Amino acid sequence: MIARLTGALVRAILVALVIATPALMLPGMGPDTKQIAALIALFGAALTFFEYASVYPGLVEFRDAPPFNRIRYVALLASVLLLSTLARSVTDPTTLGYLVEATGAAVARSIDFPYSPVRLLVLMLPEGSSDAHIAQVRSAAGLSYVISLVSLGYFVLILRTMGWPHSDGGFNVWINLPTFDPTAGGDVVSRLRRDARINVALGFLLPFLVPMAVKTASTVFTPVTLESPQTMIWTITAWAFLPASLFMRGIAMGRVAEMIEARRKISSHTEDVLAHA
Repeated sequence: MIARLTGALVRAILVALVIATPALMLPGMGPDTKQIAALIALFGAALTFFEYASVYPGLVEFRDAPPFNRIRYVALLASVLLLSTLARSVTDPTTLGYLVEATGAAVARSIDFPYSPVRLLVLMLPEGSSDAHIAQVRSAAGLSYVISLVSLGYFVLILRTMGWPHSDGGFNVWINLPTFDPTAGGDVVSRLRRDARINVALGFLLPFLVPMAVKTASTVFTPVTLESPQTMIWTITAWAFLPASLFMRGIAMGRVAEMIEARRKISSHTEDVLAHA
């Protein structure tokens, strides 16, 4: 009980930290902006605390299957931290800011080719945007996208080398997939594989579809300029993080389907042996 509450409290503090990072790092934030950031951070911390302090499942998936959520958190924190440093370097240049800016520019140049997600995100900006702002958005997109790819690659490596999830007590589908109803009808393995394919497809397509949708919507609504540092940080982070998260979720659900199918084969083989004994 004490260990669970302590773990929930630590996770709540970490979630509040990542939400408040841009407001803490960016200079010139008004009191209203800081209050809103603090309120959202407290809400995220409370949600995380009650989720992990409870024995029963809630909304967080793969809660008892580390390091799934840890990888996602580190990727989110790294993206927010680096993009905040990049945005801060505009008004408060530092050596670290120059290093992040140079790294982001180098990464962006290597993956900014026609029809790439980074190129589409840059083309999403309205006409008349300054060259400096376009370069900043390109660098931020490159950094965030590479972080998401590295986190995805690391999860696949953990999956292949360590046999995730490697829990001695087995894998509890009810706890780790609270939004998946195994009694909704149809074979569980088939439904898990179908959901896995949908998540992987969405994870692959979203980096391309989101900029196109925003660009199309800008003809009717106010164009998205990403001039505000906080808007740029959270928009680009979400643009890169959500597809990678969906990709990881799809791969994880496919792995769960394989585990259930393997357990069925073992049970069927055991029944056959007992029947012929």
